[in-house]
Amino acid sequence: MPGQKITVVYGSSPREMTHKALEATEPFAELPPGSRIGLKPNLVKPKPSSSGATTSPEIIRAIIEHLNERGHYNIVILEGSWTGSRTEEAFRACGYEEISTAFDVPLINLQNDPAKKIKCHRKLSLNVSEKALALDCLVNVPVLKAHCQTKLTCALKNLKGCIPDKEKRRFHSLGLHEPIAYLNRILKNYLIIVDGIMGDLTHEGGGDPVEMGRILAGRDPVLIDSYAANLIGYRVEDIPYIKMAHDLGVGELFHGGIPLEELDKDKMPAVSIKAGDKAAYLAQWIEESEACSPCYGSLVHALRRLEESGELKKLKASIFVGRGFKNTPNDGWGIGSCTQYCTYNLPGCPPDSREIVEFLRSR
Repeated sequence: MPGQKITVVYGSSPREMTHKALEATEPFAELPPGSRIGLKPNLVKPKPSSSGATTSPEIIRAIIEHLNERGHYNIVILEGSWTGSRTEEAFRACGYEEISTAFDVPLINLQNDPAKKIKCHRKLSLNVSEKALALDCLVNVPVLKAHCQTKLTCALKNLKGCIPDKEKRRFHSLGLHEPIAYLNRILKNYLIIVDGIMGDLTHEGGGDPVEMGRILAGRDPVLIDSYAANLIGYRVEDIPYIKMAHDLGVGELFHGGIPLEELDKDKMPAVSIKAGDKAAYLAQWIEESEACSPCYGSLVHALRRLEESGELKKLKASIFVGRGFKNTPNDGWGIGSCTQYCTYNLPGCPPDSREIVEFLRSR
């Protein structure tokens, strides 16, 4: 896909950051008037975005404002929460009813929407929501977070909300990875805006939120997910559906030649450390002083990956992070450019979680 790039906006105001990402990319410039536009957030269950589980309503608000300013009004918000939750409750609890009223944008529950059977190959067919298939423009608005089975849930897996509940259960019986990859060949992402401000450390249902302080924007779900995997400490090989989707021609894997446009690096927010139990447990390995949330969040995810592999308790020295350690020598590991005078330092502003994992393993 020529012209591929990822735009990253740092900050703490989802609405402002989303406007900045859209203004930097102008993704709807060639979208014909009257196009049927669907915004697909991640509302897995009725929990606010502060829980780390769901897409901030302020991101959706900003996308609608941007579209309206450019003459696009044929917009719906569509979602099917996970099996066992009611999408209507999620719309209400997550603040989407107010957006629907304010902008006259319908809320569409896909849990029981009529589905069309699409043949993928000789042994696999998928049932996909007719309303999702009828869109001219699908804007995928996932949350960057961990997942208990697939490790990562971001752009590719978020489209699982566009199938009926019965099909969601069948996806699990099929092993999740192959059907997720084929679903993204059926439903084309026009644009992806990732809520990477507050995602969950351990589970897609929230409860262990970690601040990551960024929004990602791009057109390619494979590119976005292969980049996002690094942000929470995984390799692409750890998440089979990413490579499967690439092999199906859905998109390109992230590599050093892909342009990465980073905006407002000078405005990275200070971490508030409003952590869940697991993140609070991992904090005992960290010496923090005036850290920004992108750097601190990457470190927390890295420590979680080391915990999963049984390596965490082997760490003996303190791990320093934050602007408070600038120009200060410290005996231990320093994460980020602000800790360059530590005995061992991983530069970067911010380094991603995968880099931190490899750095800590090398010590």
